[in-house]
Amino acid sequence: MDKFTKLTGVAAPMPVVNVDTDMIIPKDYLKTIKRTGLGKGLFAESRYLEDGSPNPDFVLNKPAYQKAQILVAGDNFGCGSSREHAPWALLDFGIRCVISTSFADIFYNNCFKNGILPIIVSPENLEKLLDDASRGSNAVLSVDLENQQISGPDGGTISFEIDAFKRHCMLNGLDDIGLTLEHSAAIDTFEKTNASVRPWA
Repeated sequence: MDKFTKLTGVAAPMPVVNVDTDMIIPKDYLKTIKRTGLGKGLFAESRYLEDGSPNPDFVLNKPAYQKAQILVAGDNFGCGSSREHAPWALLDFGIRCVISTSFADIFYNNCFKNGILPIIVSPENLEKLLDDASRGSNAVLSVDLENQQISGPDGGTISFEIDAFKRHCMLNGLDDIGLTLEHSAAIDTFEKTNASVRPWA
């Protein structure tokens, strides 16, 4: 998993509440267990017209936001089913950070396991960030995880809270496998000791 220390990128505004995981990645795209290639299905039902062409009114299809790395979203983002394909699709598109006033618990935790930083802010701060994100190609935000701050294009900053353990994992690029490998020396010692004590095992 890639480390997340500081991200500076275009932020796309999506002031929609209750964006569920089926909206993020429709069920038609769940036939694969690969983490790549899902970006094309991100928000597919809103992003494409019936004939399959891009919907020009959808935010991520607008020229200024086609390479957005940050999503500023409405309340209760990621609700619905627990499909891990949702963060996979966001990441494959290029989204590394989602900012909202609240997230569904399973989606929130899945983000950390896949290298996406979900940030919870107050409704007042979300309104400010949505305004910042509405500036098109000038909608550049800087997210500093180490100092737990978001900087807007006007130079103002917003502080955010995050669980210390999750912060450690993101800063060091540690998913569940990475966390296990941090204890590889102890695991090797145990295996060698166990093999000598229980050779039949």
